[in-house]
Amino acid sequence: MKKRKFKLSVWQTLAIGYLIVILFGSALLCMPFSTADGEFTDYLGALFTSASATCVTGLTPYHTGTHFSLAGQIIILILIQLGGIGFMTFVTSILMLFRRGIGLGNRQLLMASSGSGKLAGLSTLVKRIVLGSAIFEILGAFVLSFRFVPDFGWGRGIFYSVFHSVSAFCNAGFDLMPAAGGGSLSAYALDPVVSVTVCLLIIVGGLGFCVWSDVIDSRFRFKKFQLNTKIVLTVTGILITAATALFMLFEWNMPYFGERNFGQKLLLAFFDAVTPRTAGFYTTAPQSLSDSSYLLTVVLMFIGGSSGSTAGGLKVGTFSVIIMGMIGVFRGKRDLNIGKKRVEYSLVYQSLAIFAALLMIITASTIAICAIDVQVGSKDALYECVSAVCTVGLSMGITAGLSAVSKIILILLMYAGRVGILTLALALAKRRSYNEIRYPVDTFLIG
Repeated sequence: MKKRKFKLSVWQTLAIGYLIVILFGSALLCMPFSTADGEFTDYLGALFTSASATCVTGLTPYHTGTHFSLAGQIIILILIQLGGIGFMTFVTSILMLFRRGIGLGNRQLLMASSGSGKLAGLSTLVKRIVLGSAIFEILGAFVLSFRFVPDFGWGRGIFYSVFHSVSAFCNAGFDLMPAAGGGSLSAYALDPVVSVTVCLLIIVGGLGFCVWSDVIDSRFRFKKFQLNTKIVLTVTGILITAATALFMLFEWNMPYFGERNFGQKLLLAFFDAVTPRTAGFYTTAPQSLSDSSYLLTVVLMFIGGSSGSTAGGLKVGTFSVIIMGMIGVFRGKRDLNIGKKRVEYSLVYQSLAIFAALLMIITASTIAICAIDVQVGSKDALYECVSAVCTVGLSMGITAGLSAVSKIILILLMYAGRVGILTLALALAKRRSYNEIRYPVDTFLIG
């Protein structure tokens, strides 16, 4: 009797690949050369930081700028870059650099990793991802250097510019700023050069590699864009505009916004609207926001960015399909039509499955953390769990004080959020070689 060869599926390879990067990064970050004081870092803390960087989240039990040495910060930067563009894109670009062909297996992995729907043209897509990422990150660093070099000196200022540009573009949210300034980018809250540059990097990184590619192929003509590109650009624009207006409305007379002029309020609200879409930076401390702004932030974190991008969350496409499917059902339509295109209802089922799974994971994790760390309120725990699984990085300031078990829960949430709920489900699912049995149809009451 022949032994069956065990072969990893595309989804299993992706899941294991990210896990290997996280473990390798944690081994480096716990070493003495990675810390500012030259001592070993607690392994769980190093693992948490590595997972957060690789999963481009931004949650961390340590202050990145003071706890880690220059070597440690560079390791975190590399992990952010690997997590942002995807490790398969990195591997493929190395193969292309040495003029080695991309096999069918690697093409399937790259297709799943980048969010592309077709095998053809993947080499071009990889080049665009690598070149586009480099261009945007270099431009971002160049602009940020006009503020950071005068503030921190040439060497430190240039490194800060590069680090924050990469962190913003990859939607990671890691920062090196002194905690005395209010944390994150609070010291530059009213500086349009820093705030707008970071926001633009976050938006571009969160649009998705396939969206860029389609925009280039269509020569920036909206009518020729693919349906996915049209939806992502339209919904992203609506979310940012609506969220900016709502933040201004909710915070207009609140302490942090109250004494500002209209332009300053608009800048603060714009940053607050952009960063929850999985970036993790802030200019307004999350703890100082009103309850209505808190809930709006949670919703924005949950929706997230675009599929195949540096962002996490439910994803804009998934959110759009659920909303359009809901409208179609309420109108009694048999087909799901978006514009002049018909979308298969199987896509609605997948979207609802991801939505339900994400909701259940967040609920279970929030309850678990509240039960384990009784001093943590449900409001803070919910915020932390949504931030972790949606790879955002915003926090109510409870990360460092959580117990080991709660930190492990957050690590698992960050990992699941970066790999993807659907990818993780397919990676864990058993293969079935036989046809699925179809049972007689029946019904039951709903609504």
